[in-house]
Amino acid sequence: MRLDRFDRQLLNLVQEDAAQTAERLAEQVFLSPSAVQRRLRRLREAGVIVRDSAVVDPRQVGRPTFFVVSLQVERERPELLAQLRQWLAAQEHVQQAFYVTGEADFVLILTAPDTETYDALMARMVSDNPNVKRFTTNVALSVVKRGLSIPVPLDEDED
Repeated sequence: MRLDRFDRQLLNLVQEDAAQTAERLAEQVFLSPSAVQRRLRRLREAGVIVRDSAVVDPRQVGRPTFFVVSLQVERERPELLAQLRQWLAAQEHVQQAFYVTGEADFVLILTAPDTETYDALMARMVSDNPNVKRFTTNVALSVVKRGLSIPVPLDEDED
């Protein structure tokens, strides 16, 4: 799908705040509210916008601790990796899971109310996934930045 400058502007704006009204977005991109709605619907239907979500303060909902986990597997057989991916995707504490190059095979971002909850999750992961060789954990002392926004250049040839 080709994105024009208006699409790109809208993508940046809705990533910043998806709750903005079509009227407010229209003011910022100089289109009519109905044109904004049509464009957003087309971007969703094409799979450019995958999901709208709210950003929640983890402390307000009892999830104040973040864990960054590097995970190594024993064997990289496709069926074993698929099983682990499926297991990770089903865990509510796993916010993000990346299959990566380098020493680790996966990097995970988890949130939990405390280390006991985290320990229980990791014990279950190792028990349920015998292909897990080892993992190392970093506990986040503070959050400097947290987000999922993808910078969308306004022009197709910009970096």
